[in-house]
Amino acid sequence: MESLLGVLTDLNQLIPILVHWLHLLSAVVWIGGLAFLVMAVTPCLKTTVPKELIKPISETFYRQYKRVVGILLVVILFTGGANLHYVSEGMIMATGEGVAHHAKYLTVFFIKLFLVLGILTIFLYTIIFQNDPTGHEDQEELDEMAVEPVPFQRVALWMGVFIILCAAAMKHLHT
Repeated sequence: MESLLGVLTDLNQLIPILVHWLHLLSAVVWIGGLAFLVMAVTPCLKTTVPKELIKPISETFYRQYKRVVGILLVVILFTGGANLHYVSEGMIMATGEGVAHHAKYLTVFFIKLFLVLGILTIFLYTIIFQNDPTGHEDQEELDEMAVEPVPFQRVALWMGVFIILCAAAMKHLHT
């Protein structure tokens, strides 16, 4: 109990813990929401509603999700930068050298950053280039919208899965 009280009263430990927790929580909500859309909403809509309604209903879910994700992305970017600072400080204390001298950590970090930028690009693409149904789509266009009503959602989910893998690797490369 005394060691827990020590952690809770030492701001040098508490702040990095809270920043990392907020970063992880934001990533879990972001990727979890995307997984829900890909694995639950879209397949259910395909089996329960007519093809012409799949896109509008999916867009209704996605519209709310985009609001949440916009906030989460800002939180993730700021907390990710703070996490990098705290990890570098920890490396300096442990080895005398910061993140800049740990090639494996940097390699995984840049892979993760590349994936984050990719998923951010997909997110911004879906905001900028909204493809709302007009009601004049032919059967081929309706079929395409039914397969993936929100563009690139499966790709974004896989990128998110690999982002989480990179985060796990980074956690073990700096300890």
